[in-house]
Amino acid sequence: MHIELSPDKRYYSIGEVAKAFDVNASLIRFWDKEFDVLKPKKNAKGNRMFTPEDVKNLQLIYHLVKERGFTLEGAKTHLKEGKKQTLDKFDIVAKLETIKAQLTDLKKNL
Repeated sequence: MHIELSPDKRYYSIGEVAKAFDVNASLIRFWDKEFDVLKPKKNAKGNRMFTPEDVKNLQLIYHLVKERGFTLEGAKTHLKEGKKQTLDKFDIVAKLETIKAQLTDLKKNL
């Protein structure tokens, strides 16, 4: 799953994040409590505001839990032990998926 982030935006609401991942906001809140890597800011009303870095970490959590079938504990361990390596692989896959989509569009337009 690759989420497009607006280069102008510094914060995303929990609703925007939940919609981007096609999950309930309650799942995002739950992951926020479970994973130390997520550090959303809270506005004056107490609403979570996620940075692009948080969204990237959520993508990684989503990938591990929803796509690869990790348990929460397994995902936490994986993130702590090999976050840099996992992120590098995840970034490569995301870039390849973007290139594939661009090539597919190009092929359609030929």
